[in-house]
Amino acid sequence: MQHLIRGRVLDFHADPADSDDNHRYLPDGAILTEGGKIVAVDDYANLARPDLPETDHRPWLILPGFIDPHIHFPQVQVIASWGAQLLDWLNTYTFPEEARFADSDHATRMAGFFLDQLIAHGTTSAAAFCSVHATSAEALFTAAEARDMAMIAGKVMMDRNALPAVQDTPQQGYDDSKRLLEKWHGRGRQRYAITPRFAITSSPEQMEATGALAREYPQCHVQTHMSENLEEIDFTLSLYPRARDYLDVYESHGLLSERLLLGHCIHLREREIMRMAESGSRAVFCPTSNLFLGSGLFDRDGLRKAGVTTAVATDVGGGTSYSMLQTLNEGYKILQLRGQMLHPLQAFHWATRGNAMALGMQDNIGTLAPGSAADLVVLDARATPAMAMRMERAETLSEELFILQIMGDDRSVAQTYVSGRPMKAGRSPASG
Repeated sequence: MQHLIRGRVLDFHADPADSDDNHRYLPDGAILTEGGKIVAVDDYANLARPDLPETDHRPWLILPGFIDPHIHFPQVQVIASWGAQLLDWLNTYTFPEEARFADSDHATRMAGFFLDQLIAHGTTSAAAFCSVHATSAEALFTAAEARDMAMIAGKVMMDRNALPAVQDTPQQGYDDSKRLLEKWHGRGRQRYAITPRFAITSSPEQMEATGALAREYPQCHVQTHMSENLEEIDFTLSLYPRARDYLDVYESHGLLSERLLLGHCIHLREREIMRMAESGSRAVFCPTSNLFLGSGLFDRDGLRKAGVTTAVATDVGGGTSYSMLQTLNEGYKILQLRGQMLHPLQAFHWATRGNAMALGMQDNIGTLAPGSAADLVVLDARATPAMAMRMERAETLSEELFILQIMGDDRSVAQTYVSGRPMKAGRSPASG
């Protein structure tokens, strides 16, 4: 059945950093959906019919749903854990918490909460790390499938330098990942990501098993971490003394490609940047996490100039908010410290089409093109009294977007659509 969703419509067809002709804005627009897909986008007057059911979100702004390309599903109960840098934080908080995900009932409960939090904050797709336990990945995929939500996920592979309760072996990591992959990858909207947590927690033997999986299943993403923290880099190179640099650990096992998602990438060497650009490997910026753990300042412009594709993500639970709006807020500040500017049009492109392109999924998500998924976020820039007062002086779309970026959070998300279905207990426009 067709349905019309009316409002002020915004989407992107180019990166605002590259082109002045980069977006479409319809002050009174509409999105025609059917069967979870977008059929057409146009001015409301061109799509409305007397027999067509519609939902009117005016005066709110409708965009493609946000995409979070780096987030940790088992860390929902360690977000906002005080006082540590990366390695201490993992050992003190994260690994003990992730050990609880061996229990399928616990994993199921957390999966529902996790996805509901994403939806509440306007995020409709994510690339998520599960725990080392196959039960955690099963729980997340099952919950995402029930919501018809596009999810990229994988159980982490880690066989050393962690609590025994969160370790596997090279063979177990390979076997569990392969079994999950063959069950879930391409099933509905689900995709599997081969997930070695990072070089510190994977032995050379496990990295070899990871490389074997990546060769057998080149259609799958590979997600991991790199160069987040100086102590982490030194420890990694002590564990892999033959590696030329951190990236070489992954490169020597055949993991570099356009499907490789490298979280953080703060402290990179020239060779690493060059090889990432040549191979198409993606760098994922995690601003709230980088600030919270004191890791460093991401060099977006430097990577961009070198030809490295970047994405931007929450990294919950080292990250401090499920909100892509707040992620863009902190990203803006980090780039300011770098002497780099993040225009609001660039920011909202990054969180939608830009992240979809980094995932190689721009034909399905991050867009309002006909045939793509009807995943939408409806944003209210007057959601709080302070925002409403500030909006009295806003005169342009860019100003409105920047107010959302700096002052917005889940209260600014009036509704979230997943596959054309409203998923949030939203407000009516009249109450906004």
